[in-house]
Amino acid sequence: MQERPDPDALLAQMKEDERPNGRGRIKIYLGMAAGVGKTYAMLCDAQEAKRRGEDVTIGYLEPHGRAETEAMAEGLERIPLETFDYKGVKLTEFDLDAALARKPKLILVDELAHTNVPGCRHKKRWQAVEELLQAGIDVYTTVNIQHVESLNDVVAQITGVVVTETVPDALLNEADEVEVVDIPPQELIQRLHEGKVYVPDKVGQALTSFFKKSNLSALRELALRHTAERVDRQVRTYRAAEGSSQPWHTKDRILVCIAPNKMGPRVVRSAARMAGALHAELIAVSVESPRQAGLSDADRMRSVEGLRLAEKMGAETVTLSGQDIVAEVMHFAKTRNVTTIVVGKPLRPRWREIVFGSVVDTLVRASGDIDVHVITGLDDAGTPQKIVTHRPQEHDWKGYGLAFAVSVLATIICSIMYACIPHIERINLVMVFMLGVTFVASRKSRSAASLAAVLSVGSFDFFFVPPRHSFAVSDVQYIFTLCVMLVVAMVTSTLTARLREQTVAASLRERRTAALYNLSKKLSATRSRIEIGTFTAAKVREVFGCDVAVLIKSRASGKLFSGPESESKFELKPNENAVALWVLDHGKMAGKGTDTLPGAEGTYLPLNTESGCVGVLAVKLEGDNVRDPAQINFLDTFANQLAIAVQRTNLAKDSHEAMIQVEKERLRNSLLSSVSHDLRTPLAVISGSADRLRASANLTDPRDKDLANAIATESERLERQVRNLLDMTRLDSGSVELNRGWQSLEELVGSAVLRTEKLLVDHIVKVKLPEDLPLLSVDGVLLEQAFVNLLENAARHTPSGTKVTISGKNLPQSVVVEIANDGPCLTEGEEDRIFEKFYHPSPHATQGFGLGLTICRAILEAHGGSIRARNRKQGGVSFMMILPKGEDAPEVPRG
Repeated sequence: MQERPDPDALLAQMKEDERPNGRGRIKIYLGMAAGVGKTYAMLCDAQEAKRRGEDVTIGYLEPHGRAETEAMAEGLERIPLETFDYKGVKLTEFDLDAALARKPKLILVDELAHTNVPGCRHKKRWQAVEELLQAGIDVYTTVNIQHVESLNDVVAQITGVVVTETVPDALLNEADEVEVVDIPPQELIQRLHEGKVYVPDKVGQALTSFFKKSNLSALRELALRHTAERVDRQVRTYRAAEGSSQPWHTKDRILVCIAPNKMGPRVVRSAARMAGALHAELIAVSVESPRQAGLSDADRMRSVEGLRLAEKMGAETVTLSGQDIVAEVMHFAKTRNVTTIVVGKPLRPRWREIVFGSVVDTLVRASGDIDVHVITGLDDAGTPQKIVTHRPQEHDWKGYGLAFAVSVLATIICSIMYACIPHIERINLVMVFMLGVTFVASRKSRSAASLAAVLSVGSFDFFFVPPRHSFAVSDVQYIFTLCVMLVVAMVTSTLTARLREQTVAASLRERRTAALYNLSKKLSATRSRIEIGTFTAAKVREVFGCDVAVLIKSRASGKLFSGPESESKFELKPNENAVALWVLDHGKMAGKGTDTLPGAEGTYLPLNTESGCVGVLAVKLEGDNVRDPAQINFLDTFANQLAIAVQRTNLAKDSHEAMIQVEKERLRNSLLSSVSHDLRTPLAVISGSADRLRASANLTDPRDKDLANAIATESERLERQVRNLLDMTRLDSGSVELNRGWQSLEELVGSAVLRTEKLLVDHIVKVKLPEDLPLLSVDGVLLEQAFVNLLENAARHTPSGTKVTISGKNLPQSVVVEIANDGPCLTEGEEDRIFEKFYHPSPHATQGFGLGLTICRAILEAHGGSIRARNRKQGGVSFMMILPKGEDAPEVPRG
């Protein structure tokens, strides 16, 4: 027996198959190298799409001078390229704005991994492709296997060429279709000789470097294997969703540790390949600890770049903070149920690991059941990490001065003690010097404390160890004393300085926590969006020391308005405002310090919520804060708090408006119900009197008879409107209970036609119901009223002499009844509005309350069906009533 499908697998498959509303599709043509025919294959498919009637344009094409490629592109519309002046040279690039304005159904964008000229909106072409997809435009594009980010270092090992232009793996993994354009390496080399790949001048160089047969064979294997892994992932998902494989009870999670050295990119890429092969979740962490406090800015930036690379490859990135790196990593790994930890090999000299300890060795010993993979590197993959006691160009001169002064003071105090206290032990003098070293370490940097330790040992040796006033030592035991003193002084200074650094770090964390607490507390008590923006801007300015502006999306116009403006008003400049609008539309960070619109003055963070982006937080960061991941993450936390607060005010306003609307609707229904009941009695009197007048023989004047007939007709019409009002209030209140029974549609339609016979006397009514219509379990009275309302609607809104056709269709799960007329067509968007309460197709229309079609929809929905309207090709309007079939329906007796 086939196993039941795994619900989790079904949900995963549904999530994978779902596409964001309006997002375009992307097809990637993947090849092992240039010249395999990716562009030609893409053009062939584009020509086929054009023959099918699709709107196809070329956004960017790189034919490399190949005649057959140019010939295949003939007949396809091209979007003009954008020209840039870069260092005195005219360069052309894909014009993204022109493509968005043209908005074809399908666009061709060659060379996906291309790096754009400075001045373009995006740094990489694949980012422009992402924006096209978000705009709902389908994209065909090409890329070579060496440009895949996770394979970058593997390609470098194979070919000896480091490829700088890469495409994130996530883009390929999420592509709707990946087609491998494959030819044998020997055929590609032959094409190279024939000049079909490069110009003749470059052929010889290419054959001796990148296009060696061994290289091409390896690249071909990589391309095929990468595609095979993609297909394997799809097959596994389908099999799990169909219940044809055992569900996984656990999910692999790989944690990659990014250290501040040159091994970071290699470790991240290796972990990404491992995660792809194991179908595992990838998490990248970087730990900030006092141990790394002395690193240079260049080393710190390596951690930042490693996290950005991991994020670009689809990994979750986390920055941890703590004194013990291994303890923080292990705690996080156990919290997230990590199965494998990936680290880079140690780069420091062995003696430093023995003296100061090794993170890798400690991590392996503490890993327990978690596997630890240590990634090796090339000889030049990383250089030994040089721990410096100060950052370049930042000497602690005041600390050095204090160290010298404290050493002199300790020497003077010890000299007084040595002279005034007979037979004092020199070991007591050592304590005075140790006290001075501790004092310096608690106030200044490690370098100053180390200088104090060296000066203290030297002073003690020079002034108090015999022979005095000389660095010579007469007694061997003092050599041991001096060594121990130096070691103890250095250790004491190091521990004291580390404690001070930890105190500073703890104080920073405390201030950040307090800032977030105060922000969330204040925002929770604020109801105005302007006040929320003002307080958040003040808090960001206080914490980050930067100029800031809060731009909130207007719910009426959808545009951004300042609440409040920045001090320098940088966000009001046209270029800056364009960046803010881009962030609002795409919900992604952009501006200074990012890869999108990096030339902006400010950094713009979206205020994302579940219902979309509600605004933008604009900050003007300076110095290292622009690229500091800890600062950006902290700033992003502020943006999230602000977004939640703005969304809360929006929801509160929506809730208030909804309550008012509900109350208005309740009062209106109560009023309509009361008025309708009160009108029925006088209407009955008027109708009866009119009938009696018409039947009276005393009316000899024809005009009097016409008046009597008019009174009777209008009273009948008013009675129908009052009945509609009563029906609408009953349906809205939910008090109507269906009195279901097996009914024949022919009888219900026939009865409705008889009831509207007077109204349709000037129309041609044709009934074309098939004989195989089944009996339906419906409330006959209500459904007949729905037919009556539709026929009355046709009588009021179509000219005399036109045709009204009633037809039906028997479908497997439902029955469709169509009432079509030859009257005027509906305007754009009117197909749904005509079913709204009190809607009139024309502002001058006065007949009826506009409730007939609303009642029809309510009756159909109460039966589990639906109704819709559409224009007919030959003119007129068709109303489709869809009713579900009942189970075990009795057979219709046939005459």
